[in-house]
Amino acid sequence: MKLLWLAAALVLLPARAIALTDEIQVYTGDVAAPGVFNLTWHNNYTPDGLKMPDFPAGLTDSHSWSGVTEWAYGVTPWFEAGLYLPLYADSSNRGPQLNGFKLRTLFVNPDNAASNFYYGVNFEFSYNSRHWDEDRFTGEIRPILGWRGEGWSFTFNPILDNSYKGFSRLDFAPATRLDFEVAKDWTVAAEEYDDFGALRSFLPADQQSHQLYAVVDHDVGTVSVEFGAGFGLTPATDKLTFKLILSSDLNGPNGFFTR
Repeated sequence: MKLLWLAAALVLLPARAIALTDEIQVYTGDVAAPGVFNLTWHNNYTPDGLKMPDFPAGLTDSHSWSGVTEWAYGVTPWFEAGLYLPLYADSSNRGPQLNGFKLRTLFVNPDNAASNFYYGVNFEFSYNSRHWDEDRFTGEIRPILGWRGEGWSFTFNPILDNSYKGFSRLDFAPATRLDFEVAKDWTVAAEEYDDFGALRSFLPADQQSHQLYAVVDHDVGTVSVEFGAGFGLTPATDKLTFKLILSSDLNGPNGFFTR
């Protein structure tokens, strides 16, 4: 009987519910300097989220923790290569799980750090465990467009999630960030993460995902710390999610192991 109730609930889910994610971040075009290794550690916890998985073998968002260690290497001033491993989650319905791995290639304007207008594009290639995504292989196309002024910046990532099923099935999931430097090594930001659905036909408004984050960034020695709280704006979005991102160069003049 429990299985029948579960099957009925899954049928009543929106056409696409938004599952747990490993990385909640807007890309601003920053890359590691050539020859420098960087480590970014993403952790997310959802104390109040969707109660049902978005597909039968999937993970439940509510009361679940997920994240990844992201290893990056600066190849040139305009190219950074990355590896996400391990991807992990501890979900309320399946317990601790390993979720696959991702490869990343990030290309940016070499003068991004000194430019008012900055831009780039990121490509990701994912191998997924069956409980993490219904598709074994997926990808991401993430353009980066931004503008900075005195003490502030605005960044837009018009992300297209790729399940390799054709252009019309690309999923439009943009991310946006507006930040302000409020003191030395302190920045506050508002971020929004959205998922409108496939390009061929966006989801109805109440089935789309829209989550607004309040974020604080602070540098502690060689480690950059980002903490945020995200609030769901639609029924298809987790009501409350916390994120914590720790990032540091491992070598180089400002590296964690060389200072």
